[in-house]
Amino acid sequence: MSRIERLGAMGRSIAPATREYPLHQKVNCDSVRFMRRRGRLDTLGKKRTTQNAALVVLLVLGGLGIAGPSGLLAWSENLRLLDQREAQLEALQKEKAALENKVALLHPDHADPDMVGELLRSQLNVVHPDEVVIKLDD
Repeated sequence: MSRIERLGAMGRSIAPATREYPLHQKVNCDSVRFMRRRGRLDTLGKKRTTQNAALVVLLVLGGLGIAGPSGLLAWSENLRLLDQREAQLEALQKEKAALENKVALLHPDHADPDMVGELLRSQLNVVHPDEVVIKLDD
């Protein structure tokens, strides 16, 4: 066998199918075929593992989309809470407008005489001599 026949395209020695490899006396062509097949099986196993992991991730995301804190099942609860908060906001805005009006009526430059009289009577217990006071228990 010539040197060209023994060297392959990559410069490695090529052994005939019936001969054993010179570096490993116990390895023959059948074992090489088995190892190549095993390498393909390992590749298939890696692909299956990757696909299974992706499936698990998709299932978890789908579960969160349905039963999570902002999923489909919690949607009606979130709408109910939104309506409740909007009602609270409206009540607070009305209370704010009433307080702003009261502050405007008590401005030192142009105070409303009726408001000043009401505050004097309620906070300082001041009454006119011709008024009758009737106390109501709250």
